[in-house]
Amino acid sequence: MDCFVRFLRKRKKVLLFSPVLVLVALYGPLSVRYIEGLIPMEKCQLPPGSQLRPGNHMDNSLDLWSRTDVQTCTYWRAPVMWDGMFNPQHYDEVYRRQNVTVALTVFAVGRYLDIYLEKFLSSAEQHFMVGQRVIYYVFTDDPDRVPQVKLSAGRSVTVIKVLRHSRWQDVSMLRMKTIADTIDSLIRHQAQYVFCLDVDQEFVGRFGTEALGDLVALFHSYYYHRPKFFYTLDHNPKSAAYVEQGDMYYHAAVFGGTWQQVKTLTQSCYWAIMQDKNNQVEALWHDESHLNKYFWLHKPSKVLSPEYCWASAIGYRSDIHVVRLVWAEKQYSFVRQ
Repeated sequence: MDCFVRFLRKRKKVLLFSPVLVLVALYGPLSVRYIEGLIPMEKCQLPPGSQLRPGNHMDNSLDLWSRTDVQTCTYWRAPVMWDGMFNPQHYDEVYRRQNVTVALTVFAVGRYLDIYLEKFLSSAEQHFMVGQRVIYYVFTDDPDRVPQVKLSAGRSVTVIKVLRHSRWQDVSMLRMKTIADTIDSLIRHQAQYVFCLDVDQEFVGRFGTEALGDLVALFHSYYYHRPKFFYTLDHNPKSAAYVEQGDMYYHAAVFGGTWQQVKTLTQSCYWAIMQDKNNQVEALWHDESHLNKYFWLHKPSKVLSPEYCWASAIGYRSDIHVVRLVWAEKQYSFVRQ
C-alpha cells in the first residue's frame, strides 16, 4: 500500500483518469498485488536466435525465450535476468577462470548495525557469489560492534568508519560520495566488480555471477507489473533528479557493475544531490530518484529481475520461481530514531 501512497501523493491528477485503479488500490494490499500480477509485462522484442552482444560474450548464452511470461530483454538489448534463462555453472566457471574479485558495499549505521548486519553478512556467505572471491566493505559509525561472521576461503571483511548523520535521508544520499571515494582509494586496487546493497535485506537463494555486468540495475519488485504512469519518478523540474518518464523503475537497494562504472554512477548521483542541496531541493525518493535519472541517461547493461530483491508482502506471483534476496522486516520507527 505504501507504493500506492507514494504514487497518489506525486500524481494526484491520475485520480481524474483512473478512478477504477484508485478504488482497487484502496481496497486492500493483497487483492491489489494479486491483480497487479495479472497485468502483462512488456516482452523481449528480439527474434529467436538473436544475440545481445557482439562476439562470444557470455550473455549470448542466455535463453531469452525460455520465459515467455516475463520481459527478458530491453529495447537497448540488455538482458533482464530471470530463473530458467541461464546456466549457473557456465557463468561460475567463466568468472572463476578470470579470477575475479567482487566487492560488496553495505552501510550499517546506528541501529541498522544491531538489527540487520549479522544476518546480512551470514546469509551472504551462504548465497552471494559462492565460490568466488569477495570483499565485504562495511561502512559503520561503530566499527567495534561489527559482528564476527565465519567466512569461506578467499573472502574477507573490511570495516570503514563513517559519520552518523542526524537524518536517515542524508545517510542514504551521502553514501554515494563514500562509495565513490572508497572505490578510488581502495576498491579499484582489489576488485573488478562492485555491488552496493542496503543492509536491511537477507539472502535466501543464489545471487551469483550471472548478476555481474558492466552496469547493473534492479527492476523494483513493486513496479515490475505496473504501467509506467505509476512509477514514482521525480517530476519536479527544479530537481536534478527530474525525469518525465522512465524505462523501468529501479530500486536503489541493489546496483552494481565494474568498479569504473559504479564510480562514475555514484559520483554523478552525488554531484546531482549536491546540486539539489545548493538549490534547496530534495529529490522525491532521495538517492533512488537520482539513481533512476542516471539509469535513464545511461542505460544499464544488465537488469536484475525482482527475484534479486523481493518483498514478501507482495504475496504470491506465478512468475517469481525463485527468491534470491528478500527485504527484511522493516522497523523504521525504531531504526531511524
